[in-house]
This record gives sequence, structure tokens and C-alpha cells, in this order.
Amino acid sequence: MRLFTHPRAALGAALVSARRPFVTYLTASLLIVSALTAAQDTQTFTGVITDDQCAKDGHGVMRMGPTDAECARICILAHGAAYVLLDGKDIYSLSDQKSPEAFAGQTVTVTGTLDARTRTIRVDSIKSAR
Repeated sequence: MRLFTHPRAALGAALVSARRPFVTYLTASLLIVSALTAAQDTQTFTGVITDDQCAKDGHGVMRMGPTDAECARICILAHGAAYVLLDGKDIYSLSDQKSPEAFAGQTVTVTGTLDARTRTIRVDSIKSAR
């Protein structure tokens, strides 16, 4: 017995068949892109923990405390500044704003992943460089 096949049914099957390679390509592309973005390398950065208001001009301009460490801590509390890593020429924002407090004014090694667009280090760890 022969069943009647509607032309639209045949067309729908052809479209589904034609979309399969595209869907496969799209899925593979998304997997590759996500793997590349997830596979950012962990890096090590060495510099001084300071605040973003004194990082460029130094603590002498504001001198909010007797030491650079105290100045940084006071700028964080009183002026809404954020802890940053100053490596001598570049300033990096830090994703972790709690751990740096213990290292304010000190030379440290920060391990993490750099977002080059925002110049922010996603901090994995901070330890004294000395």
C-alpha cells in the first residue's frame, strides 16, 4: 500500500538534512572557542600592592598615613580606592580585594589569569616575593 507523501513533508525532511552539517559546524566552533577562552594561561606577576589612587603618582602626593602600606589601606577605606599591583611600569587591577590588604606596600608575587582587555588579574594566589 502506498502512502501519500505531502510535498511539504518532503521539503521539511530536506531542510532538516541540510541543517545537520551547519549545526555540527556551529557546535564544533562553539566548543573550540570555549576551550580557547577557558585555556588562558596562568601567569605570575611581581610588583608592589598599592591602591589605584596612588599607583601613578606615589603615596607622597596624598600621604594618608606614615607608611606606603598605611596610605594604601586608608585610601581603600576612606576614598573608595581599590588594591592594584604595580610592577614598576604597569598597573593591574586585582579581582581579589581581601587578600591584598595583608600585603599592602609589600613586593609580592601574584599568580592568576590576566584579562588583557581590562588589565585585571583574576587572582589565584598572592605571596610575599621576599
